[in-house]
Amino acid sequence: MANMFIRQTRTNNNATGEGYFTFRLVRGERIEGKVRQITVLNLGRHFPLLQDDWPLLCSRLEQLLNPQALLCEMQCSDKIERMAQHCFKQLIERAAQTPNVAQTATDAQGATGASLSVTGAGAGVSSDIQSVDIDSLELTQPRSICVEHVALHAIAQLGLDKKLTALGINGVGRACILGNVVARMAAPACELASWEWLQTRSALGELLDVDYAALSHMRLYRASDALLRHREAIEAHVFGAVTELFALQETVTLFDLTNTYMEGAAESNAQAQYGRSKEKRSDCPLVTLGLVLDGSGFVRRSKTFAGSVCEGSTLQGMLEGLDAPAGALVIMDAGIATQANVAWLIEHKYRYLVVRRGGVRQFDPAQSVATQTASGQTVRLQKVICSQAEVELYCHSTGRQAKEQAMVDRWCKGFEAGLQKIADGLQKPKGEKSADKLLVRIGRLKQKSMGISQHYAIKLDLDESGKKARHLSWSKELVQGTMATHPGVYCLRTNVLDWDAQKLWQTYATLTDIESVFRSLKDELGLRPVFHQTQDRVDGHLFITVLAYQCVQVIRKSLKDHGILECWASLRKTMAVQQRVTASMRRADGRTIHVRKSTRAEPALMKIYQALGICAAPGGTKKLIA
Repeated sequence: MANMFIRQTRTNNNATGEGYFTFRLVRGERIEGKVRQITVLNLGRHFPLLQDDWPLLCSRLEQLLNPQALLCEMQCSDKIERMAQHCFKQLIERAAQTPNVAQTATDAQGATGASLSVTGAGAGVSSDIQSVDIDSLELTQPRSICVEHVALHAIAQLGLDKKLTALGINGVGRACILGNVVARMAAPACELASWEWLQTRSALGELLDVDYAALSHMRLYRASDALLRHREAIEAHVFGAVTELFALQETVTLFDLTNTYMEGAAESNAQAQYGRSKEKRSDCPLVTLGLVLDGSGFVRRSKTFAGSVCEGSTLQGMLEGLDAPAGALVIMDAGIATQANVAWLIEHKYRYLVVRRGGVRQFDPAQSVATQTASGQTVRLQKVICSQAEVELYCHSTGRQAKEQAMVDRWCKGFEAGLQKIADGLQKPKGEKSADKLLVRIGRLKQKSMGISQHYAIKLDLDESGKKARHLSWSKELVQGTMATHPGVYCLRTNVLDWDAQKLWQTYATLTDIESVFRSLKDELGLRPVFHQTQDRVDGHLFITVLAYQCVQVIRKSLKDHGILECWASLRKTMAVQQRVTASMRRADGRTIHVRKSTRAEPALMKIYQALGICAAPGGTKKLIA
């Protein structure tokens, strides 16, 4: 591919008549005795190099295409080198598609450089045989391909690309949206880091025929904005798609919240507020993500709240307008199951199964039945009919009992140590003896006791003046119906009267799926931290994570049906081994052949491909002879 040069051409816009220049990489080729100019690559309207640098760019590109042509590598500026590498990459990726090839090596006895015959894959078919110098082999442009391939399979199953088209989002916008979602699945980070990943480490552009290197990072931010504008329509479409795909029964609705911390002050984001961080980052502004899910773990709806929002105050806003089926069962934990929320569910004809807030713990083993958790632990259940409208289910877990008993022992030990410190101070000449101050100290100790102080009777003996303390004593008497007397016991309340104890508990156990959902969002899909400073961009970042999670759920649910139960982080490690690379070799005629294809899938990866029913050689094979 010698005699290359760059041509600048003036073009007029047919609609407006406006003139502009386009740039093309052109080569001269003699055809039937005549020299003709053939466009090799369209460089677009905004070609960044100065005209004085064009010859050097063409020379460097010819060297990349024919690495053995020059004795030493050409030296050029970083800007020219990046452009040359980019053009080389584009030429290889846009080369003609060829059948997959199988390689067989032949020995070249006595030869300085061994040779390699490359032939077509068909049995007995020699569609393309090349004689090449093995010693000239170079492997370049490694890019990840497997996670991208699997992610696009999930996106196709959800019909997400078609939905984006129907919403009026153009091709570039769709490519950037898909790039955001796939990057969040493969290399979780902010949009800027996703842009860098798409440019330098991923072969997603090859699968979509998109040149991400030609797009600015602002395109990805604008794609996030476009997603947010159509949030409700996209969420409804995706959940409808998974409902049809997996024949989901829309009978259970799960609801919970998590928060994520933000880097920076986020002064322009009204929702960025300080509160109790679940990651112990209360020093940072927080935003809260609320999710409504069905029993299979797919998200029905998501919404962003202020970081200081109270869990019990968000249920109505999330469920109103959800269009949940009549009589849907809503499952919540104690943080959201306020009496006001339960009353609202009853008023709007929802069934509910929630953790009871407060109340007295009780449990009668003689009236209980046993069931098994997924991990093999035993839970005993006692169903108690409270009224014609509600029943309570008392549950006793041996694993939870050991944990709560250890907590009670630790709190008692800490509380008694605090009391003993006050008592010891009364025996010291300079120790605090003011009754008022000691009562304040005891009060603060009770506040920090996690409620364990209710089990202690504390007596402070005063002198004749009533102002000085002489002695501090206490006695311990456990209050019945508490964690201290009934460790491992918790209570569920529901208005579902016709289910037995085991069915009620097993249905409630689906709430634990939310914990795995949030773990996946936060740890595997980069929910936190958030680096954006405006509310729209924060909402967009969280929504991209939710869409990535939906795709991950599609993949994991499909794999689960084939006995592959690994978490997404583990699956991602398995898929990371497959790369797309370019192999360049010198032919016998001195020209160079460049073959770009994906590495062979290893056994563990092949099981994933077979379970999903997709091709194990993503991207096919591209061949270019220069």
